[in-house]
Amino acid sequence: MIRVSALYRFARIDDPHAAREALFAAASRAGVKGTLLLASEGINGTIAGPPDALDGVIARIRTLPGCADLSLKHGWAETNPFHRLKVKVKREIVTMGVAVDPLTDAGTYVAPGEWNALIADPQTLVIDTRNAYEVAVGTFAGAVDPGTDSFADFPAWFRDHRETLMAGKTRVAMFCTGGIRCEKSTAFLKAEGVEAVHHLDGGILRYLEEVPEHDSRWQGECFVFDQRVAVGHGLAPGTHALCHACRMPVSAADRASPLYVEGVSCPACHATRDAAQRAGYAERHRQQRLAEARGASHVGWSAPVAE
Repeated sequence: MIRVSALYRFARIDDPHAAREALFAAASRAGVKGTLLLASEGINGTIAGPPDALDGVIARIRTLPGCADLSLKHGWAETNPFHRLKVKVKREIVTMGVAVDPLTDAGTYVAPGEWNALIADPQTLVIDTRNAYEVAVGTFAGAVDPGTDSFADFPAWFRDHRETLMAGKTRVAMFCTGGIRCEKSTAFLKAEGVEAVHHLDGGILRYLEEVPEHDSRWQGECFVFDQRVAVGHGLAPGTHALCHACRMPVSAADRASPLYVEGVSCPACHATRDAAQRAGYAERHRQQRLAEARGASHVGWSAPVAE
């Protein structure tokens, strides 16, 4: 079995380029694949490989300044959900575009076992900070969907709707896949003058791992940024696939549509691609199938990244 580890940590990294070289070398030697993003504000990513190999790479990440208490969530896959290794240096490890300091200004952490009571309180405004295509796969009952295409759209959305959103509410509770976007978004709300701000510690993934399904307020599945596409309670593999044309999640109902052609199109993107583009996708899909039949990897496609 292959272990899949989602990780992040806000920390002060003075030389992310040097850290990038060291991590790429360590992960390459270990045969670990996936994506890591580095910036002066910390590290974020998802990597996969045999458990012993992953443990070695994670141990190396923990040696980075401030990264000893790395936030980690683990899952399992039959085969490696990544085709290659990418380690990138970015301006932000998750792009908001507004200067905030999650290290000192993040909101109050709420453990998964305490989350249900918080979001059930009618005075709590519950916001899903993820992108619209993620929310469509699953979310918490009663959560507000900002309908954003990118996390960088979140600040403008909140400023535009703040008065309506906060009417009759005394606190805000926010959540995301693994916790990283919530640490930034809670710091942003506090900078905007909202004092009682909370977020789900460990994100949806930890909630699905720790809270029994019969006690859960989660509805649907949770989109993840690798070829598993989505997971359910207990982090069991979900039912969604990924459209390799537009890289969006595709439900079982979508796959029953005549507009869905594996590797070529789905109901969401069929009208936005022309015949030449679809022919190119079909050839790429054919080459990928041939590579799989030979037991080789085809790297013409990669999973989306939570940036």
